[in-house]
Amino acid sequence: MTVNEQNTEQAARKWFAKSFGDLSHAERWLLERLAQRKIVAENVSVEFHSDLTFGQRLADSVSRFGGSWTFIILFAVGLLLWTGLNSYVLHKPFDPYPYIFLNLMLSMLAAVQAPVIMMSQNRQAAMDRMDATNDYKVNLKAEIEIMALHDKLDQMRTEQLAALLAKQQEQIDLLMKLVDSRAR
Repeated sequence: MTVNEQNTEQAARKWFAKSFGDLSHAERWLLERLAQRKIVAENVSVEFHSDLTFGQRLADSVSRFGGSWTFIILFAVGLLLWTGLNSYVLHKPFDPYPYIFLNLMLSMLAAVQAPVIMMSQNRQAAMDRMDATNDYKVNLKAEIEIMALHDKLDQMRTEQLAALLAKQQEQIDLLMKLVDSRAR
């Protein structure tokens, strides 16, 4: 076993109370990053969005527009124009009441829009999972770093107490010599 492997094994036992082989992938990765003194935080959004296909970007754009007030207002205006034209303006309406062609168009729009929005939501859920994993890694590293700082503070306190006790013992010895010299 190399020195590095021994150090990671000791760190695994110290911080996780398990052997290195029993750690999860994220915990192993974290220990390796800690040993190398590297940052564990990642910009998940950049990594996630860099691999999107044209269809995925299009689905996100459709979903973003379809869930906006702009879409709702334009859609309402379009419906009012359609019904107004076919009911009051045109003498020979192309879609008379009960607006069967409008119903067909709305059904087709809903049939296409719903799966596109679901694809976008699934991708957002995947990104949220990646973000949560990243948060876990960062929080775990912070927790380990805090525990390491506590250990260092405890060690410093122990060394200070030992030095203080040694100094105190020196003073007691000096006082004892003084008392002995005065007693003679």
